[in-house]
Amino acid sequence: MKTKLFIDKNLTIGKVSNLLFGSFIEHLGRAVYTGIYEPGHPKADKDGFRQDVIDLIKELKVPMVRYPGGNFLSGYNWEDGIGPKENRPVRLDYAWQTIEDNTFGTDEFMRWCKKAEIEPMMAVNLGTGTPKDAGNIVEYCNFPKGTYYSDLRIKNGHKEPYNIKYWCLGNEMDGPWQICHLNAEDYAKKALETAKIMRWVDPSIKLIACGSSNAEIETYPDWDRIVMETLYDHVDYISMHRYYWYEDSLEDFFASYHDMDNFIHTIKSTADFVKAKKRSDKVMKISFDEWNVWYLNKWKPGGWKKAPHILEDHYSLKDALVFSGLLNTLVNNVDRVEIAALAQLVNVIAPIFTKEGGGVFKQTIFYPFYAVSNYGRGVALKAIKTGPKFNSKFGEVNYVSEAVTFNEEKREISVFLVNYAQEKMEVELELRSFGRVEALTHKVMTHDDLEIKNTFDEENVKFVEGELPTVKNDVATLELGPLSYHVYRFKY
Repeated sequence: MKTKLFIDKNLTIGKVSNLLFGSFIEHLGRAVYTGIYEPGHPKADKDGFRQDVIDLIKELKVPMVRYPGGNFLSGYNWEDGIGPKENRPVRLDYAWQTIEDNTFGTDEFMRWCKKAEIEPMMAVNLGTGTPKDAGNIVEYCNFPKGTYYSDLRIKNGHKEPYNIKYWCLGNEMDGPWQICHLNAEDYAKKALETAKIMRWVDPSIKLIACGSSNAEIETYPDWDRIVMETLYDHVDYISMHRYYWYEDSLEDFFASYHDMDNFIHTIKSTADFVKAKKRSDKVMKISFDEWNVWYLNKWKPGGWKKAPHILEDHYSLKDALVFSGLLNTLVNNVDRVEIAALAQLVNVIAPIFTKEGGGVFKQTIFYPFYAVSNYGRGVALKAIKTGPKFNSKFGEVNYVSEAVTFNEEKREISVFLVNYAQEKMEVELELRSFGRVEALTHKVMTHDDLEIKNTFDEENVKFVEGELPTVKNDVATLELGPLSYHVYRFKY
């Protein structure tokens, strides 16, 4: 089997935003407690933050983390999580049916962000919360001093304002599962009044409106149209959420990257319809602030415990191959997708997995995220592709998923390829617009067993060194093994 990729440095998609490699921490399962925060752990610092986890997050070069939810957000009173810990209330979390003791809240999160060298993306409760509550937390976090909430922050030991820039206006408010779910018209009205108050407190902030939480929900994409018709001039981004999981067809699972691309293009088209209707010059950007492989059908309620072991998917090579295709799709849409947040970061559907009081290991999905985050920054290029396809419930799909970036300063090209075929694939990579090209490195992730996983004891799936391709007349000839992920880097 053979695929041809024509790459021209003038066929640019756009600059790869650093915020494309963001992630997400919710008060859900063990994401916070025994994930990023475990006082008394041998690797915890004086604030209770696990340094072994921070080290892996830095390895991934995660620039931004969304917090505190997620479905948890729509029942959360942010004031429960500030002040002396002994005075903080213990609450029922309706979203995940767990106990929240609020020993980790806004101030702890901001302290953790500083240590992990991460920019925060905060979210305000538009379920049980009010527009005034949203204004209050912006005042607490961003107003310098001299008011009730800014002085309360100072009293709690944080003299300087946090100056949080990015704020989500609720979470998945289109979903009937959401606490105090709203229809599109009611959400848009509430979000508009919330945005006004938040911007009165701090005009410099960037706001993200709730878009569709999946493509199967009945309201998609009318929800996005209605919301943007009200909020287009008042927000900076529309959000998207999308998850994929294996059911009974390997082809359908492998085709997830193609469906994600269709989802993005639908929301882009909806936003452009609203732009035209409003006669606006503004281009609405997308915040794809939840995406991953997630076996939704395996979820069970938390049983009213603190930090139960829920949503702890253990990822296989098969999952990592699908994940890699999704990541390629994000890179191939950087003209509109400026922010993305892998959901989530630790323990809960995450690349990093910890043991209470013990060690940590890298899940299979850690490696493709690491590769693209470390080597995929720069400018994304549009590949012209010909090659064999397979059939899926999402239509015809190419066996090879690709993303290509180049860095003019380093004079490097990075090529990220997934082969979803169960046989070898030869790839002819045309690079003549770059002049003389030399192969630098080739990393491969594969295994004979698609279901193999990593554990605390064995790292079965990771990058190994691959053969460098031959480059002749500015054409690189690559050989991709069956069911494999590849990272090629070239110098020009």
